[in-house]
Amino acid sequence: MQVKNSRVPLVATLAALTGVAALLAAPTPVRETGHAAIVRAPAASGAAIASGSPRTAPAGGSAEPSGQPAPSPAPTGRPDPGSGTGTGQGTGTGTVPGASRAGRLPPVVDHGPRTGDKVALTFDADMTDSMRYQLRSGAVRSYANLAIVDLLERERVPATFFLTGKWVEEYPDVTRRLAANPRFELANHTYGHLAFTADCYHLPTIPRQRMTADVARTFDVIAPYGGRQTRYFRFPGLCHDRAALTELAPLGVTVVDGDVVSGDPFARSWRPIVDAVLSRVRPGSVVVLHVTEANAPMTDEALPHILAGLADRGLTPAPLSEVLAATPPGPAG
Repeated sequence: MQVKNSRVPLVATLAALTGVAALLAAPTPVRETGHAAIVRAPAASGAAIASGSPRTAPAGGSAEPSGQPAPSPAPTGRPDPGSGTGTGQGTGTGTVPGASRAGRLPPVVDHGPRTGDKVALTFDADMTDSMRYQLRSGAVRSYANLAIVDLLERERVPATFFLTGKWVEEYPDVTRRLAANPRFELANHTYGHLAFTADCYHLPTIPRQRMTADVARTFDVIAPYGGRQTRYFRFPGLCHDRAALTELAPLGVTVVDGDVVSGDPFARSWRPIVDAVLSRVRPGSVVVLHVTEANAPMTDEALPHILAGLADRGLTPAPLSEVLAATPPGPAG
């Protein structure tokens, strides 16, 4: 520290130096505590939709330990330079579904167009440090609900899986199975399911300076499995603000929340899950479910009833990229 006025008393100078040292020793502050309103790029109307509050409790909840994973390597999970500059949400265009223009605030979507008969069934595959500990210690049997995968395969139902990097590392064989199914798409749900805002269902918060690398690392973990890779991304707990979106700008992603939140984590019966989905689902809906068996144990029982209810309503499950295909490009604000 440079003292600009040599006539400042020695005591004041020492006090100032002490204050600087204290600031340098203090931990890096977490991100802002509120959820700033964001502007979404809606599917069909083109009107802005404001939203900010998280809407579904993430698997793992408050049991997540406070420690953070080791620092991620420099991000390499960039979109293919040949993927174009649009949102890339269509299919058959040579673009990666969900790819947006790197360097700009990513689009945020809740649903596709409210026309036609398509809906997207999306399944989050969470894996926190506490979940990994419970799995390896034998406290829980599984965080991979294979009954869901069996049913989707048997009934030839398309789905999109939002994978955390740690889940992929715990379940490489299941990930290969998902990637091998041409009806399944793979998307990004962070590396270890840390919160990207403060006050997000008691999840530990990832420092802002590590957000980009965390998401890029997850793309790198998923990429070797092949299959229908996308640039879709979902925040844990759907918690995000403008600062978090800004950190994702270099990666060229589309943020997908969802307009139908099933509430399946920790549900004790399949009926509330079915009611939550079928009471809200509409053409173009994006349904949020979980494939993490131990803390979403009723999803496999609810799924047959959900599929039957969709059929009764004339709605057909489709990959997320098809449901969002006509979504107009647009920044989050």
